[in-house]
Amino acid sequence: MHLERLALILEIVGQKGRASVADICAQSGIPKPTAYRLVQDLVLSGLLEAPTRGEFAIGIRLKRITLSDHSDPALLQVIAPVLSGAANDYGAAFFLSRLRGHWVEIIHVETPQTGVSFLHPGMGKRPMHACSCAKAIAAVSPELLSQDRLDGQLKRYTDRTITDPKDLAAELDVIRAKGYAVCVEELERGISSVATTLTKTGVGATLSIGATASLRVFTPSKREKIGHTLTTMSHELARALGWGEADKERIPA
Repeated sequence: MHLERLALILEIVGQKGRASVADICAQSGIPKPTAYRLVQDLVLSGLLEAPTRGEFAIGIRLKRITLSDHSDPALLQVIAPVLSGAANDYGAAFFLSRLRGHWVEIIHVETPQTGVSFLHPGMGKRPMHACSCAKAIAAVSPELLSQDRLDGQLKRYTDRTITDPKDLAAELDVIRAKGYAVCVEELERGISSVATTLTKTGVGATLSIGATASLRVFTPSKREKIGHTLTTMSHELARALGWGEADKERIPA
């Protein structure tokens, strides 16, 4: 338990770039006194540092160990321009989501630069069972929706929300077969979204890119087209981020 909490804190800080103890508690569920004590231990070991009062970042010692930067700002340098181009091409909002602890959170959104108001998915946490960005990540990491975590968590948001564990398991099978997840009025009436992870394993499996629009815009054929587009984008982004030729087989025949 102690080691898991330390690892979770490092993961959260590494993803956000900088994080306060309050941020860590919100994402991890660790009690504040415990989180503060663990953060101080990590600072003393050189695994975290405090560049400004009240905020913590990955320390130089850990950077030397990993020799990589998977923080939100570093990833967005590569991903944001691609999402922006897709938003303009398709006239819809495209977004990046990330697994933080036990939650999936939308961390960045790009909308078309036309001066017209477009549907914006909003930022923040999304339910693991009722949003394409979260279901895409859960499909490649089924342990995120293990039975002990599902108990009491399958909240109904609309009459189309999946609330039965067996139905959810079947949905994840469909997502794995297609290579992308679809949400149709499961979180909010009249709204649809499509998403896929960047890779099946590693850091890319904790990141999903997606698009959202009204049902009038995202018809079934449009959702399928967006799904294939996102899958292709995921391969290109994975290569651009130095994650190799991973997951080519994910593109459906």
